This record gives sequence, C-alpha cells and structure tokens, in this order.
Amino acid sequence: MKLHAIIFDLDGVLADSEPMWNEIDGALLKHYGVEYSGEYKHEVLGKSFALSLAFYQEKFGLRTDLEEMALRRRDIAQTFYAEHIPVFDSTVGVLQNLSTRGLPIGLATSSISELVIPFLERHDIKKFFTQITTGEEVINGKPAPDIYLRAAEKLQIAPENCLVVEDALAGIQAGKSAGMKVAAIPDPRFMDVSLYPGKADFILNDLGELPDLVERILKTMES
Repeated sequence: MKLHAIIFDLDGVLADSEPMWNEIDGALLKHYGVEYSGEYKHEVLGKSFALSLAFYQEKFGLRTDLEEMALRRRDIAQTFYAEHIPVFDSTVGVLQNLSTRGLPIGLATSSISELVIPFLERHDIKKFFTQITTGEEVINGKPAPDIYLRAAEKLQIAPENCLVVEDALAGIQAGKSAGMKVAAIPDPRFMDVSLYPGKADFILNDLGELPDLVERILKTMES
C-alpha cells in the first residue's frame, strides 16, 4: 500500500475508555429503571450514539425519545471524559513518534465533540491531529464507512492511501468499507480476539507496536 495518512479511532485505541462506558450506560439506563452492568457491551462497542441507544431502546423496551436519551448519555459521559478517562500508557509516545514522520494524523471517532475535545485537551494530545472527525458530522455511524470517508476528505488524502487504527469489529468494518487498510488492536479484556483474523489487514497486540508497522509499510513504499 501507499501510506499517506493514519486515521485513529479514539475509544479503546488511544483512550482507555471502554471499561467506563459500562458505567456511563449503567447510569443512563438506571434512570429508566433498568439495572445494567455491561452485559451487552459487545452490541454497542465502537458504534455511534444513535445505533447504541436504538439497541438499548429495543432490548429493554424503553418508551422514551432517542434524542432525550442521547442528551442524557452525553451529559453523563461528559464528566467521565473531562475528568476520569485515561489514555493508554503508550498513547503519547506513539503519537509523538508518528508525528515526526511527516504523515498527516487524523481522528475519526463515534463519540461527539463535546466529549472528545475536552479529553484531547486534558491529555495534551489534540496538537498531534491534522483533523478531527466526530460522530455528529455524519448521518450513518460505524460500521458504515461514512466517518472514515469524511476524515479522508478533510485530510485531502485518497481513502486507499489511509491506514485506519481500530479496536472494535464495527470500526474495522467501517474502515474496510471505506477502502482503507486497517490495523486492529483488539483488547482481550472486552473482545474475542479469535474473531479478528481475516477482518483487518494487520493485527497488533498493543498500540506500542504501531510505529514499527508504519516503518515497515513506509520501507516497502521505498523499495
């Protein structure tokens, strides 16, 4: 492949947020009389606000407006992103490494900007991204390719020359459907790693392996 840009997902790739989404959605659903501790996390992992909330609405028979649920979920999550959610240990070092290679770095996340921007600023990593695309910018969320196509458009890079870095199967499908190469970093705490072979172009054990992968891809371009 010709590698001209890298596009990161946020949750589960740079932000160690997946454990806290169980708490966020537990607090949300408790408001509607549902006790929830993350038993359906695989159904919503990596998906947009709209798709996640539609799943909860159907699963628990909730007779409430999706827009009202989205506002409540946003308000709960805002505190977590602004105050509690950490980055992975290797996040800053990997972003620093990649930023020295002259490749544009994008972010394409299903989360909304009210959550994403304060998080990036708190951890001082917003500066590494050439562009940031958030869930409210597209009609169809992951696993549809829209958000990655939008990110490539903002980067002014052809989709086939972009490498997506994802953790969730829905995000991998989105990247592949956009015509991009995808490096997957499945988290064995939350994901069945055996489901990943054949889905992504590259499978990494952790984020810290990404610079070496990028280096190998760039060397093949030179040869």
